Amino acid sequence: MNTQIDANPRSAPRQRPEARRKRSVLNGSLWLLQVLGGFFFAGSGFGKVLLYDNALYAAAPRAVAWYAAVPQPLIVFIGLVEVLGGIGLILPTMTRVLPRLTPLAGAGLALTMALAAGFHVLRGEFALVPATLILGAIAACVAVGRHCREPVEPGPLTTARVLASCAVVTALILLVFAPTWYTMTHTRF
Repeated sequence: MNTQIDANPRSAPRQRPEARRKRSVLNGSLWLLQVLGGFFFAGSGFGKVLLYDNALYAAAPRAVAWYAAVPQPLIVFIGLVEVLGGIGLILPTMTRVLPRLTPLAGAGLALTMALAAGFHVLRGEFALVPATLILGAIAACVAVGRHCREPVEPGPLTTARVLASCAVVTALILLVFAPTWYTMTHTRF
């Protein structure tokens, strides 16, 4: 019989709360990245989706120079990817319905940002590269964190989770989508 006796029986209880605290900090940090990244990507993407309107697309290069180098359908597609990715960073984990979609959303957004960084380097827009890489790193941290380090298990859809998700969607509409729509449709570039 191989039994291992711990020389210090008090060490196990001390490690356990510390490990729990570290997991709690990691989980909280991931949630912060998910919410901030989700709102940013959804808002940024929604602005690009609005460029489906030909008048907005024609005026957009005056505000954002690289829009002139990208076809309108591609900008709208990138916008859709960002909106869906931003929502995907938050809602699947929050509702626990298909939470494995959150790391996929993070990976997709990280890839999008890596491609955007390469695009800006090729165009000589070096000032845009750091922000693009930081956003990609945030998305990658969420992808790795929620896939490997602190995954969320699927669970039943509860009333509380539905209400929290509705609150997030309402916040996105009121704080991100509506102001973006208003600014883009009522401001001359």
